[in-house]
Amino acid sequence: MRIHAIDLAIVLVYLLAVTALGLWFRRGQNDVRDYFLGGRSAPWWALALSIVATETSTLTIVGTPAISYATNLTFIQLVFGYLVGRVLIVLLFLPGYFRGDYFTAYALIEKRFGPRMRAVAASTFLVTRAIAEGVRVSAIALVVSVVLGTSERAAVFIVMALTIFYTFEGGMKAVIWTDVAQLLLYLTGSIVTLAFLLHAIPGGWGEVARVSAAAGNKLHALDFAFDLSRRYTFWSGVIGGAFLTMASHGTDQTIVQRLLAARSESDSRKALLASGAVVFVQFSLFLIVGVLLFTYAQHSPLLSSGEPTDRVLPVFLARAMPPGLAGLLFASMIAVAMSNASGSLNSLAASSILDFSVAAGLRSDPARFLARSRFMTLVWGAVLLLFGLLPWRSLLETGLTVASFPLGSLLGLFLLGTLDRRATPAGACIGMFCGLGAIIAVWKFTGVAYTWYVLLGSCVTFAAGALLSRLGNGNQVILQTPKGPA
Repeated sequence: MRIHAIDLAIVLVYLLAVTALGLWFRRGQNDVRDYFLGGRSAPWWALALSIVATETSTLTIVGTPAISYATNLTFIQLVFGYLVGRVLIVLLFLPGYFRGDYFTAYALIEKRFGPRMRAVAASTFLVTRAIAEGVRVSAIALVVSVVLGTSERAAVFIVMALTIFYTFEGGMKAVIWTDVAQLLLYLTGSIVTLAFLLHAIPGGWGEVARVSAAAGNKLHALDFAFDLSRRYTFWSGVIGGAFLTMASHGTDQTIVQRLLAARSESDSRKALLASGAVVFVQFSLFLIVGVLLFTYAQHSPLLSSGEPTDRVLPVFLARAMPPGLAGLLFASMIAVAMSNASGSLNSLAASSILDFSVAAGLRSDPARFLARSRFMTLVWGAVLLLFGLLPWRSLLETGLTVASFPLGSLLGLFLLGTLDRRATPAGACIGMFCGLGAIIAVWKFTGVAYTWYVLLGSCVTFAAGALLSRLGNGNQVILQTPKGPA
């Protein structure tokens, strides 16, 4: 199924414009500070919107309405934890990030546990981000395949080719400002979609309430049951979501890189906390859209039998939205996806270059350092392209589950380094493997929901690391501020 020619033209023009923007921001790039941190020139509000766009992506835009379409609104409880997690990051991690001239999150680990543990932490990020971004690329393919009428594999090649070029040229400054524009556009598009759905549903909100009640109360948002097997309860949302956010926003280079790009710690704090308010509004909006899509489908079916629910929003836009408006909405979804993938590519390249010993021989030659950084962007682009071709199940939940496995160990490592001054590198390293093993065991042999994985993994990592540090004879790394960018 292909969209109207007008919509297709809008999408193509928009893709070319976004790609051209990357070329524009190449100007003035002299070193890796410009390429990876945008020269630390972006205002806090732009970073706040960039953070939201980074954690949102097409995966969220497509997957969140699909969740409420298939179930109800209880996913919003996870967002409560997103807010709590941001506050904890401000209190625990942010001060440490601004005590040195850091380019990556894992420079803080080197300061505490030495270069080997920095490499371990960075490797964990690289593997996690590559797999999770592969799931996101699959979400991009769902939208593009509907728009262009191509196979999903062809859609992956089209989008990633443009994204790799855009990232290679533009660096972090282009990523941040494109994030701002795209977030404002897709939020506007989501509001328009909601208004159009309400108008298109016979009986409006009254019909939504009636259908919701008949389908088992799809407007149900709060579940206070303490059941570890349920994905979305108040407790798993607030507690599990807080730990998930501490890991994804406090230890994952993709978000931390934006925090480090702020002009000061104060600006970084404002950006992170303000992003929480925007996240809550947008997730509420996406979930309501999913319930409206379910109601609309009772009158005009959208999906055929066996078709994945992740396709419900793209199919609705292609079938029901008027020409022109549908094109803008599709363009905004695709462009923010490209921007998100671009940010991940930039962060993967930054960690690959800066968190391993290869960087030591490049620091004296800024031009060569920058060229090597761009080359790593191409390498990771190829990796994400391959991951994007793999088949994934429910996109949003798959992405969150995959991320939860190593993020628990990574968060435990950061907490250990921050809160336990007696922790040693050996204890921390073994503790990480213990935490990862615990999460895998819980996933394999129990029915505990993925929303608890990060909490369990970080607690096991912290406890095992603290205990082994006290039993072992390893020496602590002396705390010191690194010289030069790290």
